[in-house]
Amino acid sequence: MSLKVPKANNIQLFKDGYKYLQGIDEAVLRNIQAVNELSDLVRTSFGPNGRSKLLINHLGRLFVTSDAATIIREVEVVHPAAKLLVMASQAQEAEMGDATNTVLILAGELLKKSEQLLVMGLHPSEVIKGYELACTKALEELEKLTTFSLPSPLTSSSLASALKPAIASKQYGYEDSLSALVAEAALVVMPPNPKNFNVDNVRVVKIMGGSLSASKVVQGMVFGREPEGMIKKVTKAKVAVFTSALDIAQTETKGTVLLKNADEMLNFTRGEEQHLEKIFKEIADSGVKVIIAGSSVGELALHYLNRFNIAVLKVLSKFDLRRLCRVVNATPLARIGAPTPEEAGFVDVFETVEIGGDRVTVLRQLSPGEPGFDPTSGGEKTRTATIVLRGATANHLDDLERAIDDGVNVIKALLKDPRMVPGAGATELELAKRVEAYGSGLKGLVQHAVKKYSSGLEIVPRQLAENALGGAMANEVVSRLWAKHEEKGGAEWGVDVEAETDGTLKASQHKIYDSLAAKSWAIRLATEAAVSVLSVDSIIMSKPAGGPKIPQQSGNWDDDD
Repeated sequence: MSLKVPKANNIQLFKDGYKYLQGIDEAVLRNIQAVNELSDLVRTSFGPNGRSKLLINHLGRLFVTSDAATIIREVEVVHPAAKLLVMASQAQEAEMGDATNTVLILAGELLKKSEQLLVMGLHPSEVIKGYELACTKALEELEKLTTFSLPSPLTSSSLASALKPAIASKQYGYEDSLSALVAEAALVVMPPNPKNFNVDNVRVVKIMGGSLSASKVVQGMVFGREPEGMIKKVTKAKVAVFTSALDIAQTETKGTVLLKNADEMLNFTRGEEQHLEKIFKEIADSGVKVIIAGSSVGELALHYLNRFNIAVLKVLSKFDLRRLCRVVNATPLARIGAPTPEEAGFVDVFETVEIGGDRVTVLRQLSPGEPGFDPTSGGEKTRTATIVLRGATANHLDDLERAIDDGVNVIKALLKDPRMVPGAGATELELAKRVEAYGSGLKGLVQHAVKKYSSGLEIVPRQLAENALGGAMANEVVSRLWAKHEEKGGAEWGVDVEAETDGTLKASQHKIYDSLAAKSWAIRLATEAAVSVLSVDSIIMSKPAGGPKIPQQSGNWDDDD
């Protein structure tokens, strides 16, 4: 590394409070150190045997999870270089919904390897050039490693087996039952053209109690509350959706009313009541049997709804309201009044059922083959399925929901690109082998960076083995894998986390496959994040905005003593 000549410090370039760091020592190596801290935090959560983290966010909410996307979202990272990595991981979450941890681990490892090259005297631009060459080569080779594609037409068993590896990395041991639930729900909502699959159509409702084996898929939408009025079950009903409150409109100004006798007193509220009754009579006359309210329901309104035998359900989440409108094919109305035939929706069954002691409301359309199905009825076949999850604790249910969310995103990725590559770290090790061979054939200084990139790719199988079998055993397993990958047709050997034989297994025999698209995005984003951290040579931080801090009081400020 070149000698750093000290400068005179009496030249002030920035305002007071600015931090200015520059050069390999202060900026680049510090950035690499910060990124390594972040990558070390999440790497122990990688794979089926990953450890969970217990997080308490700024609102005091508790999370117990091994999902990297959740950890990164809830931990507020302030270091600018580590933030670059967080952004890459969030881009992966938004694009694929899976392999977020791979991005963090791979980018962290690539930067760790580059540190050795920088200390030896290589210029960051040489390392960047080598990493970009190696990334292009790795993505090119990745296309050749595909050994399996999702069969068409889709079946429940083929979808479930494709989902298992993704779900097992979050909920190891529950992957069979969870993947079957996700596959069933996905097939219920699958449109005629599978490429238009919408992840929003698979909902999750968590009900405490029971065990995971009691979970099931319900066609239509499930809400964890009872209807407001007395009517609990309606079949083949017209539905109106209102986003406004079902109540008497309050005037904006205050008024004073002088009442002179008892008759005026009696007639005072009658006008309001008659007006409300007129509105609900119009709604009832239009044939509406179910009302979905997006806000509060007044007592007087509820009285008239019960009198006209109209069921009313309160749905306070605007996302759920939007989904519900899609299920019943209705238009949400901002005013109270009878809907036009185009604005009203239709639902086959609106009922209250009991699940594990909790009463929930289900809205669903009957599918062909079910008793009572009428092909001429106004409702379209539902395009929403709800997975009703049962579990002992709220944290466990939240974690199961995150695993299901990953599974649904994997389906979406596979419907866009059905190609799959061997999992269990086999693909990364094979890419490391091929990039290593490519680096050996290059001339100049970039070959060192390409070789370091190949050894960086090795982190995925190594970390899988380390989390499952411990550090000492992991070294042996990775050595065995290198030996098997050198043999002809050895590209599918990966880490056996259960160590049934020698810690290695053939991924294709155990049906462990990963989505090629997710893998490709992860490698691309991890390399981009590493390159953008390496390309920084100065950090200039301004003074944080905000006034003086509030002085800390000792004890409670309004205590008398």
